Amino acid sequence: MNIDLGMPSLRPQPAVLAPRKKTRQIHVGSVAVGGDAPISVQSMTTTKTHDIGATLQQIAELTAAGCDIVRVAVPTEKDADALPIIARQSRIPVIADIHFQPSYVFKAIKAGCGGVRVNPGNIRQFDNKVADICKAASDYGVSLRIGVNAGSLDPRILKKYGSATAEALVESAVWEASLFEECGFHDFKISVKHHDVVTMVQAYRMLSERGDWPLHLGVTEAGPAFQGTIKSCAAFGALLAEGIGDTIRVSLSAPPVEEVKVGTKLLEFMGLRPKKMEIVSCPSCGRAQVDVWSLAEKVEEGLKDVTAPLRVAVMGCVVNGPGEAREADLGCASGNGKGKIFVHGKVVETVPENQIVETLLRYANSMAEEMESTSDTGISVTAY
Repeated sequence: MNIDLGMPSLRPQPAVLAPRKKTRQIHVGSVAVGGDAPISVQSMTTTKTHDIGATLQQIAELTAAGCDIVRVAVPTEKDADALPIIARQSRIPVIADIHFQPSYVFKAIKAGCGGVRVNPGNIRQFDNKVADICKAASDYGVSLRIGVNAGSLDPRILKKYGSATAEALVESAVWEASLFEECGFHDFKISVKHHDVVTMVQAYRMLSERGDWPLHLGVTEAGPAFQGTIKSCAAFGALLAEGIGDTIRVSLSAPPVEEVKVGTKLLEFMGLRPKKMEIVSCPSCGRAQVDVWSLAEKVEEGLKDVTAPLRVAVMGCVVNGPGEAREADLGCASGNGKGKIFVHGKVVETVPENQIVETLLRYANSMAEEMESTSDTGISVTAY
């Protein structure tokens, strides 16, 4: 006999914790940043930029993972010379990351990059170059990012405050912004990165109050994947919950695709991006009669390439699971060596425990194919 778990007729719309602060809108190539534009996810290549093939390959991988904007390092003239080809062949806008050499800023602008990131604190005689940079950027329709980092703060500001405090970061950023604005140039966003979560959050809050500049969120030197993910999500979550932030980069000591995965998931969970793949595994307990962790991992692995808006629930017991998963499109309730497979809240099949995963994947792929024929959105997997 089929059991009805009480699937709601309408799935509730995701709630947003706070309305976005209205900032000035700019464009990084084809991607709008600020204003009412969606929050974009950025990452940075780890290749030598002058290795054009390797750089374009990594950009393609980042694009496939959901990256909206990619940054490439330009520490040498060979890297600067490679920018025209990379900018032209990349499917997403390219930002050139410039330090020390002001001449590379002009090369990047003329190369067709979507944007240029400059760190005024470590570019020689930067303040004297602002007018020329503004003219070139305006002529070529290129936006800029004023990147203020704790590790490379303007020496004058650092001397005044004694350390890279939130106040120091904001004063440096506002000063540099004023130089651009005095030249009539407004197509820039600002970042004030720090490795300390509290300092970083304080700095962005203060900067948000000082002007309507679009803000790029980042925790610099966040650390390895585990630590860096926690630090970035803690900082970004606090700011995004207050409506602060227009574009983000999760900086990890890990392959850059992992940065994109974390960034997109964070925005999905904050209600700021349509949900795709979502895995929420219960921590298990003494009531569980199956290995929930292994089930959830196998389902996640089996559905990693599916892009349909499907929600799947994997439950370890029949106490809370059915009620918690009642909004799922597909799922299972497991116990006593068996798994009840349900579709849209109705049990359609009961299978032995060793067939739960393959049965779920069979149903999921079938449902996904049907969904993909009418939708181009993503897949959402929920495991309980």
